[in-house]
Amino acid sequence: MSSAVDVVAPGTDPDGLDRFRDLVALQQPTWPDADAIAAVAARLSVAAPLVVPAEADTLTERLAAAGRGEAFLLQGGDCAETFADANATRIRNKVRTILQMAVILTHGASTPVVKMGRLAGQYAKPRSSDTETRDGVTLPCYRGDMINGHPFTPESRVPDPARLEQAYRISAATANVVRAFTRGGYADLRRVHEWNRGFMQNPAYARYERTATEIDRAIRFMDACGADFDALRTVEFFLSHEALVLDYERALTRVDPRTGRPYDTSAHFLWIGERTRHLDGAHVEFLSRVANPVGVKLGPTTTADDALALAQRLNPDNTPGRLTFITRMGASRVRDVLPEVVAKVTAAGVAVTWVTDPMHGNTITSESGFKTRRFTDVLDEVTGFFEVHRELGTVPGGLHMELTGDDVTEVLGGSEEISDEGLALRYETLVDPRLNHQQSLETAFQVAEMLTRR
Repeated sequence: MSSAVDVVAPGTDPDGLDRFRDLVALQQPTWPDADAIAAVAARLSVAAPLVVPAEADTLTERLAAAGRGEAFLLQGGDCAETFADANATRIRNKVRTILQMAVILTHGASTPVVKMGRLAGQYAKPRSSDTETRDGVTLPCYRGDMINGHPFTPESRVPDPARLEQAYRISAATANVVRAFTRGGYADLRRVHEWNRGFMQNPAYARYERTATEIDRAIRFMDACGADFDALRTVEFFLSHEALVLDYERALTRVDPRTGRPYDTSAHFLWIGERTRHLDGAHVEFLSRVANPVGVKLGPTTTADDALALAQRLNPDNTPGRLTFITRMGASRVRDVLPEVVAKVTAAGVAVTWVTDPMHGNTITSESGFKTRRFTDVLDEVTGFFEVHRELGTVPGGLHMELTGDDVTEVLGGSEEISDEGLALRYETLVDPRLNHQQSLETAFQVAEMLTRR
């Protein structure tokens, strides 16, 4: 996990990494003890990096390929990870789901897939309100396990700096488990059938099994021809999360002696959310200083000028793969809003990888009171995203999903036809609803067909 990276000496800031502190930082916790958060940040600043800068550079190259249409990004995982669910089984299920989706995409569209998890750091979420009121009692809202606890009690809801260190330790353990699964033989393409074990038979899984059988047949043919299969044993798998809590991100930033550039070593890829993408805000300022590939969520209020200004701030050298725009317009708006943004950014010669997040713009409240999404809306936004790029002759470069490897019931519809009443069966998320394992595979088959038409 560790590498030769340098910590910036206290009191010095040659790379301008602390300039964000002079700007407005939205969606930050109000730490009750300034000395405590300073002590935690100091300890994290000398902790081992969670990823190495060279891997972040490799990801930049892979994202550049996706931006040219030579690969496709698949990014998925929990809306918000929890400390309690950071066990090997749940991590394996998420990794397996992403691997299965990647197999479907690669096989169906003959396209290399860049695999990335919302893993090992997605412990904080922006919220629409600072407080929550129940039965006349008002407390700070739950902002993710990195900041406070979910139970609605005064003690649990107080932001606790010690949780940043706990998030770091659990992220390190998660990263190690991910590496074990992706580099230790579990991800071997010759085991595609084994990834489907333990799931009941249904249309999505049966279709996956047919794909696995076709891959087996191709591998046997290649084996008979004397092909070397060492490359099939492992896969590249990158880690990502929203760079929300700036005290944490700054503390894990290191200078790489190879290049002399600072990298946020909390993940390979960081993104800025729709609520924090202000051009003069602290989040844009901070991520403009690190060398990682970065993303920005663009919602339905985004204008082409907004996107161009963000590109100039975050990627002034116009380096391919450095900047990813993750559009989250909503199924009802994507075909109206996205064309002008893509057209003007493309006309300006901006190097950007376009990715769709079809989850966040399609959130509704069901009649029974659950925060949910309709699976048909999710697929419709993906379809609209591809339609816009096809009409403009531009490249749809990736898919950004909130998903889990478990059979939860959080999103309406799919071949299982999850109903409003069915949401209560296994609604487990603490923040946003996620696609379950079967819905994730269904999505991959649909996207594979769209990629083939691309």
